[in-house]
Amino acid sequence: MRFLLCGINAKYIHSNLAIFSLKAYADRKKIPGAEIILKEYTINNYVEDILQDLYETKADVVIFSCYIWNIVYVKELIHDLKKVLPQVRIWMGGPEASYDAVHLMDELPEVELIMQGEGEETFTRLVEACECGTEVCFSELPGIVLRRSDGIIEVHRPAPLMNLDDIPFSYGDLSGLEHRIIYYESSRGCPFSCSYCLSSIDKKVRFRSLSLVTKELQFFLDRRVPQV
Repeated sequence: MRFLLCGINAKYIHSNLAIFSLKAYADRKKIPGAEIILKEYTINNYVEDILQDLYETKADVVIFSCYIWNIVYVKELIHDLKKVLPQVRIWMGGPEASYDAVHLMDELPEVELIMQGEGEETFTRLVEACECGTEVCFSELPGIVLRRSDGIIEVHRPAPLMNLDDIPFSYGDLSGLEHRIIYYESSRGCPFSCSYCLSSIDKKVRFRSLSLVTKELQFFLDRRVPQV
């Protein structure tokens, strides 16, 4: 199957770390039959142009990375995508989808499932489960909200928090990222409780080992990356 991870950024200069990280983690498992590709756009692209590009990609599953700056755009895109590709399976992830997933599933009947919380392990397990070809394979997977074939929405248990050292470096090469901001993650979580921020929901702060961080930052320095 072909899985398309789709990031829609605020501006061209930005990049979407999430989809790079999900692909790197899943690719390391070398799942037989799974082809994972990335596409990045911006909210300034015409919806019709993105639809044409997604149509030509011929993906079996399209996964949208959702944030406050793109969620309205993503909703419009999902409505139209299902019209031109009625057989495509649509998944969502990211903070703006995770926070109120059941309401979003009610609003978007085109969406099959939403990944809640950290996505690397969850996405990889979903790709592995697709190889068996039945909905039953999803029934015990944590970290998702699933629309069953009978229309019932299932909220699964949360996925356990990940060890950040288990996540591979997201950038095998930097092709396509020239003259763009590259994002890098050395920690997850926040110790503060700002009422306006979704990061305040989980106050567990986790860090990537310093030995990995220095090695990976050296990768950017060696390639003279102007901004990380």
